[in-house]
Amino acid sequence: MRLGLRVFFGFFLIAGLSAVLLLKVFLAEVKPSVREVMEDLMVEAAQLLAETAADEMDGDGLKPGSRLGAQLQRYAKREVDVAIWGVRKQSLDLRLYVTDARGRVVLDSGQPSAVGQDYSQWNDVARTLRGDYGARSTRYAADDRSTILVVAAPILKEGRVLGVVSVAKPVASVQRFIDRAERRVFWAGAALLAASLVVGVAVTLWLVASVRRLRRYAQQAQAGQAIAPPAMPGELGDLANAMDDMRRRLEGREQLEHDVRALTHELKSPLAALRASGELLQDELPAADRQRFAAQVLDQTARLQTLVERVLALSQLEAQVGLGERQRLALADWTDAQLEHQAPRLARKGLGVVWTARDAVTVDADAALLELAFGNLLVNAIDFAPAGSTLELAVSTTPTSVRLALRDHGPGVPAVAFQQLGKRFFSTARPGSLVKGSGLGLAIARRVAELHGGRLAFEAAAPGLKVTLILPL
Repeated sequence: MRLGLRVFFGFFLIAGLSAVLLLKVFLAEVKPSVREVMEDLMVEAAQLLAETAADEMDGDGLKPGSRLGAQLQRYAKREVDVAIWGVRKQSLDLRLYVTDARGRVVLDSGQPSAVGQDYSQWNDVARTLRGDYGARSTRYAADDRSTILVVAAPILKEGRVLGVVSVAKPVASVQRFIDRAERRVFWAGAALLAASLVVGVAVTLWLVASVRRLRRYAQQAQAGQAIAPPAMPGELGDLANAMDDMRRRLEGREQLEHDVRALTHELKSPLAALRASGELLQDELPAADRQRFAAQVLDQTARLQTLVERVLALSQLEAQVGLGERQRLALADWTDAQLEHQAPRLARKGLGVVWTARDAVTVDADAALLELAFGNLLVNAIDFAPAGSTLELAVSTTPTSVRLALRDHGPGVPAVAFQQLGKRFFSTARPGSLVKGSGLGLAIARRVAELHGGRLAFEAAAPGLKVTLILPL
């Protein structure tokens, strides 16, 4: 089962059970609560009527010409039509009967009348005559709605109990209020459950979407894509950052292993040449051979020194976060100065330089880093350019960037290798030789471009290769 379904079903189970239990408790409490309120009001009514009846009673029962009986008859004939919180009441359901000190009914508002009957065994009368709280509930049918609640109060006069006033009210008279309360509680509970489910769905969708973002990030990181971790709140954000830290560490370890292998491979050739030349120089050799092998030792030593310097430079650039001191440079004039530094190398191969575009533009750049990048590009172009050929330079602008392009007329680079250009230790063989460079020059130039917020672009020139350093304005 998928994570989203598991979370949703778990939330649904918890919310559903909680809602059902709460509804059951509420609904179970509605009816007794209403009855308790009704009994409280009936107690007060019975006490009030007992005080009224005390003036109508003596030791033998009701006094002749009692007004209480006439009042009860008028009460029974009253018409009522009122709306109580939306429920219409159109009948008076309260019954009143009075018993004397022996428990015999002397007054009754009910129909048919129970006057003359002995109620001394009913709990409401018997308990009240004993001095206890007198109340009872009587059911006249199997239906709970037929229950009648009776509450009694003693008729007291000068400390003597003259009789009992009992107030009776059928539960059915308030059942409509109970039913309405139960319906309201039920629908409120159903709405709460629905809202809980909506919240559960929303939380589940959010959680699943967050987990999927983390999964997609992990898959992209596994595929080697260097992307920022997704921004998430709370523990999920901490998990994303932890995954990103782990990815960086693993990438760093993999990169280190790759670089060590590549560096070892790059060191093999010059070290082998140095060893061979050193062994030969130990023998007796003609002066010309000795000079040739000594020159080879110097060449390979210089090659090793250049390799080490470039590795150190690239390592420093990759660890660098921002730029150093920036300067405003007139790019075309600055490029002329860099060409002067490489004039001896250009002269040795008989290379000429031609400007194909020379826009007057200035850039805000780190001069030292820019010199390092362009110097490596120029050395690569010189190494790959055929003797006596021409290097093409161009400084141009777009609405958002400045472009410094350098093209040689050498063998170029196969199309399949374009994706690898600019990666450390990737290079192709120099013209007329099987010796390959370290690939660090292009890697350094690309890193410098990235530190400036730009990029390094490659284009097949047919013949040759065109490399463009793109910097933001």
